[in-house]
Amino acid sequence: MLSFDVVVIGSGLAGQSVALRLADRFRVALVTKRRLEDSASARAQGGIAAVLDTDDSVEEHIRDTLIAGAGLCDPAATRFTVEHGNAAIRWLIAQGVRFTRDEHTTLGYHLTREGGHSHRRIIHSTDATGNEVQQTLAAKVRAHPDISIFENHVAIDLVTGAKLGRPELGCAGAYVLDTVQDRVRSFSAPHTVLATGGVGKVYLYTTNPDTATGDGIAMAWRAGAHVANMEFIQFHPTCLYHPRAGSFLISEAVRGEGGLLRLPDGTRFMPEHDARAELAPRDIVARAIDFEMKKRGLDCVFLDITHKPAGFVEEHFPNIHKRCLSFGIDMTREPIPVVPAAHYACGGVLTDLDARSNVEGLYVVGETACTGLHGANRLASNSLLECLVFGEAAARHIAAAPKKDAPPLPQWDESRVSDADEQIVISHNWEELRRFMWDYVGIVRTNRRLQRAMHRIRLLRHEIDEYYSNFRVSNDLVELRNLVLTADLIVRCAMKRHESRGLHFSRDYPETAAIARKTVLRNPLSPRPPFRRASAARSSAS
Repeated sequence: MLSFDVVVIGSGLAGQSVALRLADRFRVALVTKRRLEDSASARAQGGIAAVLDTDDSVEEHIRDTLIAGAGLCDPAATRFTVEHGNAAIRWLIAQGVRFTRDEHTTLGYHLTREGGHSHRRIIHSTDATGNEVQQTLAAKVRAHPDISIFENHVAIDLVTGAKLGRPELGCAGAYVLDTVQDRVRSFSAPHTVLATGGVGKVYLYTTNPDTATGDGIAMAWRAGAHVANMEFIQFHPTCLYHPRAGSFLISEAVRGEGGLLRLPDGTRFMPEHDARAELAPRDIVARAIDFEMKKRGLDCVFLDITHKPAGFVEEHFPNIHKRCLSFGIDMTREPIPVVPAAHYACGGVLTDLDARSNVEGLYVVGETACTGLHGANRLASNSLLECLVFGEAAARHIAAAPKKDAPPLPQWDESRVSDADEQIVISHNWEELRRFMWDYVGIVRTNRRLQRAMHRIRLLRHEIDEYYSNFRVSNDLVELRNLVLTADLIVRCAMKRHESRGLHFSRDYPETAAIARKTVLRNPLSPRPPFRRASAARSSAS
């Protein structure tokens, strides 16, 4: 058994920021599935939204966030996040993050604009902000003597007091698979932080890394945590469409700097769908692209910024330009073929303003959490901001809590399982799950599609649970088990929403209800009710 004061699971911006803020006072373990630098945060291109310019204001950032969130943003969480945005950026700068400079501004940094924002408030590092932030913080983490890094370690499950016969303990740590030595290790701590990222790999097409398999949400649910708003999956409107490109994202900032969406014949179509045209929020743009592609039988649409000078494009989007060139596409001369792809989960584990779940000792930050900030649709570049603000909130609450010793944990028991005789069950179920989620629980949904998806999920869950009970765990099995549970939570939330709002669009319920209500799945394992925040009067629990 490994014993720490705090175990942080996940090494993106949220996880690293928590670890760095606590490491001077606590023994911290940072557990990550692959390398420290591998995360969705590292892929973020556009930047971080924050009120930094004197022409901007907290109230306007809040207003833009509330509009994008389609009535479901928690007002207290939104204000809390936006008001702490400036300090979060200053903290990153103090860590050494090199944002793009602009000496012609009073701020000294260049601010760009993205869809849904009324001001230029996106601070960035050219078009590779996430990579700059991740590399800078990773170097700090690696150099810190009180942070123990466990790479190639996949969390299997949280250990709770209920499982140990000591319910007063809450969350006591986690069982983690060391994929290099192929053994399960017990990580014990009075404080556990889940920062495992999103759920994108539950869909066939996604901008997310392969590690985004819903691990934190699934583990938290099995531990008794409540989840909320899982039906709101953001599909990024512009993913590069090329057979060899994988899922390369074309930043929102390309449209923010003047990029136009066109049909193959060059016709613009966004003005017909929304008055804000290409600067409409992501849910509107993604549905517009999906509509045009299905209506006309298209494989993709095109993002055109050729009307801007070549030097401007190369300066503002050097990495996108380089990547497109590698596939024979010169974005300074020709439009970029794009399609929507699953990008971000606005729901997750329900938390309060201290990043606490309803399970004692369990904190959740980043995309794994449902803080209430994003509502029914995340405003562009608010995600990294949320990681920073709630990472600091979690660290502050942990630091203020009474000191506790790490409880002893039993060793992982493999006495009644054997090595798997074949892997085809895992690979086949993985492919089936991702395909029917794309077909039935995608940008546009119907009751029948959701029912078909739930029927297949129930069959897969039974098969996967039986496999898990009889064979030794592996990385693929752990991820598949988490993916199918995450898919179940997404569909259950979607089936409860009898309206169209934000990212959830149903042909059976095309209208938006007069009263906005969040979808909360109360966990039957927990005696505690969901958190009641400032907007609780407008919410309903299932």
